[in-house]
Amino acid sequence: MNINSLFELFKTKAEAINAEVYRFATKREALGFIIDICNKEGISDKPYSYALWANCPFLKDLDKEEISKRLPGLKYEVTKPLAAHAKIGISQMDWAIANTGTLVSDSTQIEQRLVSTLPEIHVAVVQTSQLVPDLASLLSQIKPDRASFIALITGPSRTADIERILTIGVHGPERLVIVFVDEN
Repeated sequence: MNINSLFELFKTKAEAINAEVYRFATKREALGFIIDICNKEGISDKPYSYALWANCPFLKDLDKEEISKRLPGLKYEVTKPLAAHAKIGISQMDWAIANTGTLVSDSTQIEQRLVSTLPEIHVAVVQTSQLVPDLASLLSQIKPDRASFIALITGPSRTADIERILTIGVHGPERLVIVFVDEN
């Protein structure tokens, strides 16, 4: 299956469970989209209104100060108290599984877990080249001796354990925005 087919399958599966999926050819286009999301959500320097961006390869070679000027309220320091009061958490995923619409992250670093679970909106960046067809393909790539905490994320947080009524955002973000980037 080629990368375009894998992406379309992933998009279909992820959108079926209320995730939002976008794809951009370049890092610059993806960054512009992320900035737009943050601006539309009213990111500011007030509690419950700021965004946290966990350190990741996507940020390499980008001018963080310049991005912060365009996004007052964007922070790169990730702590539990800050994450608990953030509106948006931004992180980079290591893989995506096409046949389930699942994101996969080596979340050994706690910052990755904090920004993907505590804010109400999670923006997940993933390299399109890291799409795999299925779980078996993923497992052949994971190195257990290097990753002590692997997180699998399928859609926004949801539960139906209380009187079987579906509730979104109880145990994590109520909105999941997935940003695929073709450029390596």
